[in-house]
Amino acid sequence: MKKQDERTGAIIIQEVNRTEVPYGTVAVWFLGQESVIIKGDGVTLYIDPYVCPNPDRTFPPPVATEEITNAQICLITHDHSDHLDKDALPQIIRSNPGLQVVAPGVCKDQLLELGLTEGQYLKAETAEWLSIGSKLKVLPVAAAHEQLEWDEQGHPKYVGYVIQLNGVTLYHAGDTVLFPELVETVSGLVIDLALLPINGRDYFRNKRNIAGNMSYREAAEFAAVAGFDTVIPLHYDIFAGNAENPGYFVDYLYRHFPRQKSHVMAPAERFVYVSPRAFLKE
Repeated sequence: MKKQDERTGAIIIQEVNRTEVPYGTVAVWFLGQESVIIKGDGVTLYIDPYVCPNPDRTFPPPVATEEITNAQICLITHDHSDHLDKDALPQIIRSNPGLQVVAPGVCKDQLLELGLTEGQYLKAETAEWLSIGSKLKVLPVAAAHEQLEWDEQGHPKYVGYVIQLNGVTLYHAGDTVLFPELVETVSGLVIDLALLPINGRDYFRNKRNIAGNMSYREAAEFAAVAGFDTVIPLHYDIFAGNAENPGYFVDYLYRHFPRQKSHVMAPAERFVYVSPRAFLKE
C-alpha cells in the first residue's frame, strides 16, 4: 500500500468512489485550503474545489482537475480564486455533465462563462433550505470576509453552508469572521461537524489586500459556544503568507475546552465522522 503522501489523485478518487458509510456518518476528504469532498448515502459533494497548479502553493493539489469525474454537487462559498477556481472548474463541469452548483448570485455570470448551464446553477439564498435530490438539504448562511457585503439584489456575496446528509448536519463556514447574527444562527442549529477557517487577519495582510477570517482562538470559542460535536480547522495551509499553525487551535481547545472534539486533517486524508446517531435504526 502506498504511503499517504505518495497516493496519486486517481487512487484518491477511487477511494472516494468505493467508500460507503452507514447512516449517521459522513466521509470527508481534505484537499487543502477550504476544499473538501464529502460523501454520504451515495452522494458525492465538493465544496470550493481548488485544485489548479499554482507556484505559490505550499503543496501540489492532491487531485488533478481531470481526475475529478465523480462530482454530483458543488458548493461555492464566494468568488475568490482559491474558492471559485476558474482554471479548474471548466474541466470539472465538462467531466461531470450532471453536476449541480450552488453559489452566491455574484458568482453566477462567472460560472456560466466557465461552461455551467442555467439549469445546473442553484442560487445560494440565505434562510432558505435547498433540497437537492431526495438525500441532500443545504442551507446557505451569510458570511463576512471581513465585512458583510451584499449584491444589488440584497443577497450576500459570501456564504457558508449547513448541510444535512445521511443523518449528519455539517457546517462549512466558508471564509468569514465572527459576527452576532452568524453566531446566533449557527448556534440555533444542532451541528454535528463544523469546518472553520482559522488563519485570522492582521494589519499587514490587510495592507496586501488579503481578506481575513476568524482566528484559531475565535474558531475554538465559536465551537464551544455553538455546541459543535466535532470541529475541523481549515484555511491554514496552502499559502505561506496567509497561514496558521493548526496546533495552536488544538492546544487552545485542550487548555480551555478539553471536552471539545476536534480533528486536524492531512492533505487527501479520509476522515469518517461518526455522529451519536450512527449505527442506530432510522
